[in-house]
Amino acid sequence: MLAARTAEGNTAPGYERHRPERTLLYQIIKKHYPDFLSEMEAQDRPLPSYVQDEFEAFLECGRLENGFLRVCCEDCKHEHLVAFSCKKRGICPSCGARRMAESAALLVDDVFPREPIRQWVLSFPFQLRFLFASYPVLMGKVLGIVYRSLATHIIHKAGFTKSTAYTGAVTLIQRFGSALNLNIHFHMMYLDGVFAEDAYGKIRFHRIKAPTGNELAVLVHRISQRVAKFLQRRGFLEADEQGSYLSLETSEDEAMQQLYGHSITYRIAIGPNQGKKVFTLQSLPPAKESKAGSSRVAKVTGFSLHAGVMAEAHQRDKLERVCRYITRPAISEKRLSLLEDGRIRYELKTPYRDGTTHVFFGPLDFLARLAALVPRPRVNLTRFHGVFAPNSKHRIQVTPSKRGKGRKKDTDEEGQCPSPAERRASMSWAQRLKRVFDIDIEVCSKCGGAVKVIACIEDPVVIKKILTHLDKKAALNDPIVLSQPRAPPQASLFD
Repeated sequence: MLAARTAEGNTAPGYERHRPERTLLYQIIKKHYPDFLSEMEAQDRPLPSYVQDEFEAFLECGRLENGFLRVCCEDCKHEHLVAFSCKKRGICPSCGARRMAESAALLVDDVFPREPIRQWVLSFPFQLRFLFASYPVLMGKVLGIVYRSLATHIIHKAGFTKSTAYTGAVTLIQRFGSALNLNIHFHMMYLDGVFAEDAYGKIRFHRIKAPTGNELAVLVHRISQRVAKFLQRRGFLEADEQGSYLSLETSEDEAMQQLYGHSITYRIAIGPNQGKKVFTLQSLPPAKESKAGSSRVAKVTGFSLHAGVMAEAHQRDKLERVCRYITRPAISEKRLSLLEDGRIRYELKTPYRDGTTHVFFGPLDFLARLAALVPRPRVNLTRFHGVFAPNSKHRIQVTPSKRGKGRKKDTDEEGQCPSPAERRASMSWAQRLKRVFDIDIEVCSKCGGAVKVIACIEDPVVIKKILTHLDKKAALNDPIVLSQPRAPPQASLFD
């Protein structure tokens, strides 16, 4: 990473262009993506256009050949180029890291008040993961059931009713597991209490105690029952004397349903070993069941509810770390490696209880895993509930940004009404990058002066001319590397 010398003499991290073509993930996708497309078409199951767009946009993300900005220092006139990004939500680690930083900063600065926030994590059985991936609208309806169940519990535990108190949450729908498997689950950041008006008409926060193991068990059982009844009414779940099973209609997206099913059940999706279990490496002994922390987890019939992570009102740094964790990219390039036989090894973030630390994929099966993680278009993965909802009349009273329904205008400290552009630029991407990663792209790496954008280059002819000129200039400026000096040959001792 480049270092910039500031006016005070301190060395601060500077901007260095991301070069995706040098990463292993980029090289794997570029090499095997055409074969993956051909294999899916040979099975008469072509990939949907939105999945193809995701892969093709990733291969163009961060490449100067597709356009860039010219950035120049106002003092020393040093220039560098900033490539365009794909801004996709599925497989691009670079754009995923950017979205992670933006989302976490937005939630902490503009949404969550300075009150305790608890994370509730709800996982689902394999069958429902498949159902939610295939029918995102249905997933939204189930999310509403889950929110209402937990919100009612919190309000009643605080000693109020739904008509006299209100709470709120932000749900981040995560689609992936540690092994790049499709695992749709809900991370719900709840207020750890409720807001209610006192005798003087002022809104006050009433905190509740942490949930007990018995409360979690009751909640997860209630949620599972309500979700099951809802799916039965909609005709997606059939029950008989032997049990319950999903009743799905034939979908136009048959190719994705195949990839979803194999990804959820940890099976190979494509190739001669299709349907077999993914090869894993167990390098640790199986972990023993620990009772520590079990009071914050409850499980029933494939549902799992966890509520063991909480940030106090003053722990804003911890809250932002939690938000960054649950909005992180699906793929970690640091845990990705290539074996000599061409297989791809992916290290788990946390070893499984049976000691599994790595999973192995063939190149085409690896791309199938990535395709299953691509969300459908126009499916919002961040949802706001209760007092945080955009149409809530209480949002203006509880959120730090003071924006919400019923406010006629937003004013600054001097009483002036800023423009929409000024409100959106309250914290730029450069400022968030510096805040999260301690990288300052607004400071020149040569002299520490301020930099600004001087041109946006999108014309292919101009792009080619500039890059050709820079390649020639770099070749002329490359230092001549001399071989290391060595001693003259010595005469043999036996001569």
